[in-house]
Amino acid sequence: MLGGDVVAAWDVALSDGVYRIQFSHGTITGRRIVYVNGQEVIRRDRMFKLVGRETFTVGGANTRASLLIEAVGGLAYEYSLQLEGRSLQRFTADRDQTCRTWRVRVDGEDCRVVLEKDTMDVWCNGQKMDTTGEFVDDGTETRFMFGEHECCIKATSSGKNKGGIVHHLLLDGASTQ
Repeated sequence: MLGGDVVAAWDVALSDGVYRIQFSHGTITGRRIVYVNGQEVIRRDRMFKLVGRETFTVGGANTRASLLIEAVGGLAYEYSLQLEGRSLQRFTADRDQTCRTWRVRVDGEDCRVVLEKDTMDVWCNGQKMDTTGEFVDDGTETRFMFGEHECCIKATSSGKNKGGIVHHLLLDGASTQ
């Protein structure tokens, strides 16, 4: 159950899902509570120092997170979130370079498929998939099963000097783009 003093909230997209982080800060009581997806992960009562840092982990890979509390004058506070030592904005920008995410509808349900480009790990709805990879004439194919569906992530050259590699998700042989 979330406390009544929630002063900040962030949504963090990781390979195994999107996590909602909320922070409750009682500036009169000194209470600090951090919630991840509605579950309390840190509780500090009667903190005399109202500024500082709370550190915790998020997700199945235990991504290191820090919530920073800074005074901005009088009884006003500013709250920021860092992940793996970087601001949320920088972390998100870096993940956009190393991950590719698709949102697809499978059997009437919304699904989230994530490819970690650096490790070639594939996640479907928070579950790491068993994959097989192979080189083909025009690139690589990473294959896996999602329920009864055959899936393939095809990696090919963009054909442009600065375009890099383009990834396409195929579900039962059909493109999801």
